[in-house]
Amino acid sequence: MRLLTKTTLYFLIAMILLLTMGGFYLFNQFSKELDHQTDQELILDEIQWIRYLRSQADEGITFILRTPELSIAPVDRPTSEYPTLTRTKGFGAKQNREVPFRQLSHVVAIYDIPYQIVIRKSQEQRSVFIANVTRIMLLVFVALLLIMLLVNWLINKNIWKPFKHSLVKIRGAELQKMEAIHFDNTPIKEFNELNAALNFMTGKIYRDYVIMKEFTENAAHEMQTPLAVVQSKIELLLQGPDITDEQYNSITQASGALKRLSNLNQSLLLLAKIENNQYDTSEAVALVAVARKYLQLFDEIIKDKQLVVETFFSGDLFVQMHPFLADTLMSNLIGNAVKYNYPGGRLLLFADTTSFKISNTSNSPAIDSNLLFKRFQSKKYNNDTSNGLGLAIVKKIGDTHKLKVDYEYKDGLHSFLIVKK
Repeated sequence: MRLLTKTTLYFLIAMILLLTMGGFYLFNQFSKELDHQTDQELILDEIQWIRYLRSQADEGITFILRTPELSIAPVDRPTSEYPTLTRTKGFGAKQNREVPFRQLSHVVAIYDIPYQIVIRKSQEQRSVFIANVTRIMLLVFVALLLIMLLVNWLINKNIWKPFKHSLVKIRGAELQKMEAIHFDNTPIKEFNELNAALNFMTGKIYRDYVIMKEFTENAAHEMQTPLAVVQSKIELLLQGPDITDEQYNSITQASGALKRLSNLNQSLLLLAKIENNQYDTSEAVALVAVARKYLQLFDEIIKDKQLVVETFFSGDLFVQMHPFLADTLMSNLIGNAVKYNYPGGRLLLFADTTSFKISNTSNSPAIDSNLLFKRFQSKKYNNDTSNGLGLAIVKKIGDTHKLKVDYEYKDGLHSFLIVKK
């Protein structure tokens, strides 16, 4: 859940609770005020009737009156000091149904004669009035709530703009261009602290990248030169006239180890360059064309092993990739498919606009998919001079160019599938 959504949700819950509590409080206060006003009217009416009863008693008249809303009659009861005010229901003068009443009941003495005065006022209009007021209050509260939500959303949207700008910059950051990224100051202190931390972080990442890039470039130059010198000296030793068979075998083993070391150095440097994004990816490369090129380059080995090559190209997969990396990708996959195939085996290539698949027969068992693309793990499955980095390079090229590389073993075929993510 987004932070803005979560804060708005909490704000909405709090506002609903506050408005509900405020509504109940206003409703109760309003109802009490109406009851108070009605009670005052009932008391004033009672005072008027007491005055009237006294005027009638002066003339010797005993007064009795009974209506749905008024009852005055002598009673054999003790008098009370204060009237009793209650809510009740009854039939009005004009209604044939029960309606709510506010009732005053009081026993008073008129020249030693106790009279019970019962005065009732219909509350039907009051109920309608309260219902209308309640409806209006609800509409006002809902309108206020919606307006506050809208205002809160607009304010939050404006406040969080700097954060979203920083997020867009982070998502679009490229290692080679990280030096140009700068997070500006904002009117909000917390965002300034975040942007300052991001500026420090991107600057450090870029400096580390430059150091690593310089190291790989220097290592590629400085290490390959002495390796080439040593290799050339070994080759001269092999051509010596007085060399014994034992010396020849030792020198040959040293030469093979040196070649593996040179290949390992080149592979590790290549992985470092790929990880540091040192290859331009602005060019669209057709993988089918690259695959055809390497099928021709491996043609002599394919013929020597009498492999049956089948191609099923219904389309071409174009990838934004440096041509050298595309060559490395295809040479590793096709090279392995040829190298680990048995004589008379099959090599199948499939391609369309979204995927590229290479399958080959082999005497080797299925490879553990958990170890397949890890560095130096493939040596466990192959008893040869492989440095165990070929498939790791393939996977790294795929990861850095939004390609998914999968492995499958089915019906005696080892298959590698390249799919655009």
